[in-house]
Amino acid sequence: MTTLPAKTEKKLGLVIDLDTCVGCHACVISCKGWNTENYGAPLSDQNAYGADNYGTFLNRVHSFEVQPEGDAAAQLIHFPKSCLHCEDAPCVTVCPTGASYKRVEDGIVLVNESNCIGCGLCAWACPYGARELDQAEGVMKKCTLCVDRIYNENLPEEDRQPACVRTCPAGARHFGDLGDENSDVSKLVAERGGMDLMPEQGTKPVNKYLPPRPKDEMPEFDVLAPFLQPVAEEPKGFLGWLDKTLEKL
Repeated sequence: MTTLPAKTEKKLGLVIDLDTCVGCHACVISCKGWNTENYGAPLSDQNAYGADNYGTFLNRVHSFEVQPEGDAAAQLIHFPKSCLHCEDAPCVTVCPTGASYKRVEDGIVLVNESNCIGCGLCAWACPYGARELDQAEGVMKKCTLCVDRIYNENLPEEDRQPACVRTCPAGARHFGDLGDENSDVSKLVAERGGMDLMPEQGTKPVNKYLPPRPKDEMPEFDVLAPFLQPVAEEPKGFLGWLDKTLEKL
């Protein structure tokens, strides 16, 4: 079994904004692409183009329709999920070979694939379903926070962050040291009321989620109202002719 470090020098992790995530799956695709090309062993797919297909992913996005309390309109919430690099990671302590471990220098939870026997105990222990068995390789796979990117000095500085963060078109994913209260991610968590996923499990996840805000309460967009009014009461010229023609259809 592997023991957890009493303390880590950093707590590198992700802050995911559920208010701005649009469910485009760009993070899923970029994660799959980067880790298939650069991971210790590729993230394989089985019968990828057949009816009974199955693949290994380190990041997935689930979508839920949520009905807030009161008369607020229902919201579609897109929920990205990957390893949360927990401080008290049960996947590490349950591993019989020591393949799963948590790094002292940055708190990232990794798998030594050479020692992994694919028993699946870590998947059973993880309350978030963040581990997957690669059927082709016979070992467990999980998010690595792109450890091969964030320390790679051969990459431009702006690329030294997880592929999912670098790719997100909505800016819904943020990366940094959540152990530093002065870091950008820690300030973001404090300002927006960032929360743990399933805190009752006692795993102390490093990754945080920023809750979605009610869409009916966004007065800051009222400044756009004057610009959304029709330019003319009655369209003229070609637009007037087109309007009348469409009315007859």
